[in-house]
Amino acid sequence: MRFTLRIDDTVARITVHGDIDYQTLPTLRSAAAGLPPHVTELLWDLRDARFMDVAGLHLLFEPRSQEGTTRKTTVTNLRPQPLRLLVLAAEANPALELADLLPDTPQDTLLDD
Repeated sequence: MRFTLRIDDTVARITVHGDIDYQTLPTLRSAAAGLPPHVTELLWDLRDARFMDVAGLHLLFEPRSQEGTTRKTTVTNLRPQPLRLLVLAAEANPALELADLLPDTPQDTLLDD
């Protein structure tokens, strides 16, 4: 697993290239923790992450704060398996706000028929 990082003004985009699991979690956490203080939004781009286990849930739903302010976290370009994992997590814990985390995912994709 590797990742690329791009910072545009106050938005950081971390693109994950490979699986997200407990082996890769520390590297990704470190990348997010090392962002400069002026970054107020973190966008996880998962276009190249075909698999994500429970470690990905920890990565995406852990609150991140920088000097007392919470950094907004969103996810884009989800593959089917990571999306299904997030939907299952939301079904198990309705307090999880998938609409906030996944703003570019159609809501009917997130709903269980």
